[in-house]
Amino acid sequence: MSGNIRVLHVDDDPNLADVASTVLERESEELTVETATHPDEGLDQLGSKPFDCVVSDYDMPDTNGIQFLEAVRENHPDLPFILFTGKGSEEIASEAISAGVTDYLQKESGIDQYAVLANRIQNAADARESEQMLEERTRRLETLISTLPGIVYRSKNQPDWPMEAVEGEVEELTGYTAEELESGSVVWGEDVLHPEERERMWAAVQEGLARDGTFEVTYQIQTRDGAVRWMWERGRGIYDNGDLEALEGFITDITERKRWAERLDAYIDNTSDILGIVSEDGTFADLSPSSEHVLGYTPEELVGDSVFEYVHPADREWVGSEFADLVETGTRKRIEYRFQDADGSYLWLESVASDRTESALSGYVVTTRDITDRKEREHKLLTQNEKLDAFTGFVSHDLRNALNVATLRLDLATQDVESPHLDNVADSLDRMEQLIDDLLVFADQGTAVGDTEAVDLAELAPEPWANLDTAGATLELAFDDSPTIQADPSRVKSLLENLYHNAVEHGDTDTTVTVGTLDPDGFYVEDDGVGLAVEERDRVFEAGYTTKDDGTGLGLAIVEQVATEHGWDIDVTESEAGGARFEITGVGLLD
Repeated sequence: MSGNIRVLHVDDDPNLADVASTVLERESEELTVETATHPDEGLDQLGSKPFDCVVSDYDMPDTNGIQFLEAVRENHPDLPFILFTGKGSEEIASEAISAGVTDYLQKESGIDQYAVLANRIQNAADARESEQMLEERTRRLETLISTLPGIVYRSKNQPDWPMEAVEGEVEELTGYTAEELESGSVVWGEDVLHPEERERMWAAVQEGLARDGTFEVTYQIQTRDGAVRWMWERGRGIYDNGDLEALEGFITDITERKRWAERLDAYIDNTSDILGIVSEDGTFADLSPSSEHVLGYTPEELVGDSVFEYVHPADREWVGSEFADLVETGTRKRIEYRFQDADGSYLWLESVASDRTESALSGYVVTTRDITDRKEREHKLLTQNEKLDAFTGFVSHDLRNALNVATLRLDLATQDVESPHLDNVADSLDRMEQLIDDLLVFADQGTAVGDTEAVDLAELAPEPWANLDTAGATLELAFDDSPTIQADPSRVKSLLENLYHNAVEHGDTDTTVTVGTLDPDGFYVEDDGVGLAVEERDRVFEAGYTTKDDGTGLGLAIVEQVATEHGWDIDVTESEAGGARFEITGVGLLD
């Protein structure tokens, strides 16, 4: 035992107690002895000080050593107690043992008996300390087992793996109780281990034992209710003089992890994106099989090569700079660049590189996809926009200038000549001016939607109405509250203005135009005018289609263009009053 052994010696003879204490301390430097001359005094000392052993006489006033032992046991059930008495008999010894005495020693003459007593005290104290350490270790082990997400076991090394001991989440994982497995009524290798795994498992465990005495395996089991689960197990052989006695190990459920891994494998095998690992020096460390489909290279052909060897020379410097910044700062990157495929041509790729600081991988995870088609569409759109800009420039400048000249010439001609034909020319020039204005608006709507924001529809709806000559027409807002949409406000104004103009232009002087919301995701604009014939509704959004002689047929085409650019749907139907009703859906009203 480490440190001093504290002993309480109780004897009604003070001289004998004092001498015994001195001799015991001389016999062993480990012992520190305190004395008491009466059991009551001994109990008081036990209540106020810690002791590792009690030595007591048998014959004492008003009581005896057995009664004192029983009193001690009430509060100190595990404290070593040695009965050291001059009155010995088989009856007393039997009674002492029944009462739970740790040891029994009869007093003799001479000093040698104290050497025996010191040895008995040492043994009793050491045994108690060992028991306490064993109890603490057992407690810790049981706590550990109770918190582990799995099973701790000891089994025989036989093909049916009979369990000698099993603890933990046995029933939760298998449906069987620990008692069933330990008793042999349920056998792990026959009732739990999946039939398809038995031969493989036996071979894998024996191979591990032969190699270094340990094994690690993954396999399937069948639970009591027939469900199949995946298990991970690590164990080792327990040997005695070189002979394998048993196996001990730990088993845990990895079913969800296994299923997730299978789904991930299936995704990697089937996705058109390339998943890869790029080392810190910029070389391919690993690639998914999709690299062959996208780039024409198998993973084995690229692993070990520098990424930058395949990057287009014009892109190589800045791509390298972006990667260097990723390595230095860990900042996540998204880049677009050209990459040479197996045919020698260049593809446009988009790569997203992660920060690896939270990963155990020895490299950066990079997800890559082919964006060549998108880039070609962007280039085509850019070319079309350039042509559109040139067209609108021609219309707004050259054509409008020519129209202005014609209008001025007409004014001069009207002053010199009176002819009904000049009125027709004036009408034609007015129509040409309206066409130019609408064409310019329509061309402008062909550009991408600008920045969107939360737009209060009730607040915005009256603004374009104020821009029109509405004569006696009326605008009504049928909103219960202030509906909000995410949109480009200037485009929404254009949409509403053209719908208002269409209603006023085709209606009576007292036409009422109403704007309201649609549950759950849109709004409408309707009027109480003459409406649209069913056969006309499919054509109203066609550019150039109009039912009026002086119409341009571009107003509703602009409306549809605005809705489409926002990702909305638009449809035309009949209002309750018989007029036209335009419904815009897919808008997504904001809370």
